[in-house]
Amino acid sequence: MQASFFALILFCLPLILSMGGCDPSDKSATTGSMSPGVTDTQIVLGSSLALTGHAGYLGTQTLRGAEAYIRHVNDNGGVHGRSIKIKAVDDSYDPPKCLANTQKFIIDNDVFALFCYVGTPTTVKALPLVEEARIPLVGMFTGANVLRQPFNRYVVNIRASYYQETKDAVRHMVNDLGLRKIAVFYQYDTYGFDGLIGTELALKEFNIEPVARGWYIRGTENIDEGLEKIRKSGAEAVVMIGTYDACARFINKAGERNYTPAFYTVSFVGAEELARRIKTDVPVKVLMSQVVPAPTDEPRNTTSTASEYITLLDRYFPNDTPSFVGLEGFLNARIMVEGLQKAGRFLTRENFIDAIESIRNFKLGPGMSITYGPHDRQGLEAIYFTRLRDGQFIPFSDWQGLKQELEVTP
Repeated sequence: MQASFFALILFCLPLILSMGGCDPSDKSATTGSMSPGVTDTQIVLGSSLALTGHAGYLGTQTLRGAEAYIRHVNDNGGVHGRSIKIKAVDDSYDPPKCLANTQKFIIDNDVFALFCYVGTPTTVKALPLVEEARIPLVGMFTGANVLRQPFNRYVVNIRASYYQETKDAVRHMVNDLGLRKIAVFYQYDTYGFDGLIGTELALKEFNIEPVARGWYIRGTENIDEGLEKIRKSGAEAVVMIGTYDACARFINKAGERNYTPAFYTVSFVGAEELARRIKTDVPVKVLMSQVVPAPTDEPRNTTSTASEYITLLDRYFPNDTPSFVGLEGFLNARIMVEGLQKAGRFLTRENFIDAIESIRNFKLGPGMSITYGPHDRQGLEAIYFTRLRDGQFIPFSDWQGLKQELEVTP
């Protein structure tokens, strides 16, 4: 019954959307743009993301980072006289909830675009609706390859992909650290599979296979079976594709069992929350790739996006601490606003996507710029590495020093 209902919704979407703005009660009709979620004074964006549950920190930080920039824009007149509102709905990192939220956004016809979705399994569930409704989806906190290939006109990626993260990490492990016995610990869903495939492809370039693969079920911390399998393999490094709670438990348990390989996680894990959960009484070496620079407290007169993020976060969320995740949300908002500005006062979803395509060398700070095109929806490419030190992840580049610590002899 539920499947039939969803099929009926998808069948009817084109008709529903073609009627958007025709109802005299539809405020979008007053703009002449016929665009849902747009009035003379406001643009509404729909965001389904985890605000509670085991990924709640990721969603909350993404949203606050985006809100910090959007509140700043609104306080300075908005975009072409319109303020921006984010209609955020919690999905608890649960795919069916994300699907239901997205269906409601589209059927209610009251949001202009989808924005700042968090997570691979959740966002992937929304993809068929995005394509059917031809509604922009901008700035997802996921590096999944399925959001990049095949090309989708309405999906706008800002962060680098998991394939890029794992490729750079594996290259450093093999070339700089001389490691060849590498295992993968992953979440058993589309997110984990994507990271696993990315790692396997990266290792294949060196004619290496993972020495072990361990997994756990999303929403649990049942890591013991995966840990034992990997520990018995004698892996010198463990690539981790999971969430902060499960990864922290794995690392802590490994330390308790005197198993201390090099641990590496992709950016989605969330640096601040992972660091908070790792015990300090066990010496472990934990690396994490990032897709944005460190949100350090730079001089406030610099032009970097990180500095602007810190300043605006302090203004609008004074009790919050800057984070990698929050900075990513901030960047999402920067690109969303740039697209809206380029689209002009007469705002439609199609001319917004055309405006996104026209972005060339948009500077976000030193070494950071974004260019899109008619068949290019990948924004940033750079990967940064951090290392756990004294309870926090700090920028890291000394691979030779780490090699000495690991006492590796290639």
